[in-house]
Amino acid sequence: MDAAAFPPAVIADARDAAKTHLRIETTGEDVLIEELAAAALALGERFTGTAWIAREWQEMLPAMREWRMLATAPVNAISAVEAVAVAGDASPLSVDDFRIDIDAQGRGWLRTVAPDIAGRLRVTINAGAAAGWSDLAPPLRQGIVLLTAHLFGNRERDEAPPAAVAALWRPWRRMAIGSAVQRA
Repeated sequence: MDAAAFPPAVIADARDAAKTHLRIETTGEDVLIEELAAAALALGERFTGTAWIAREWQEMLPAMREWRMLATAPVNAISAVEAVAVAGDASPLSVDDFRIDIDAQGRGWLRTVAPDIAGRLRVTINAGAAAGWSDLAPPLRQGIVLLTAHLFGNRERDEAPPAAVAALWRPWRRMAIGSAVQRA
């Protein structure tokens, strides 16, 4: 799964929150803190298995007639499905060639129905639980701030992040047992 970069406004808000936490009032370290905030956001999404900030994502799936679950969640919309040839060329599929579904848990599902589709599919989706920084749950924001501050303060050393970060994010963690990627 490939995600578009976080929106600049989200990174700026995360930077500002981390600067407040660190009691930094100057702008000399802004670029570094923005990079660290983006890393903290990405690590948080990876840790929880959930897209926090809504943006465009792309996933590659095998073309199959069985339902396949997308890896990214929560899915807000599935906007495009393309067949991808071995050489990498992509061509859009007709809406008559596939079926999509988004279930109550925000998981996106896809299957092909046309008999002649083989190979891989590139699926473009919009996924994410929050539109922006202020829409994130406070524990998620606090974990981002703590991790950003930790990365900033320990950039010369290799120290484990504070346990509080995982404790703040753990309730949002989605665990996959086995490879439950198909449904009946």
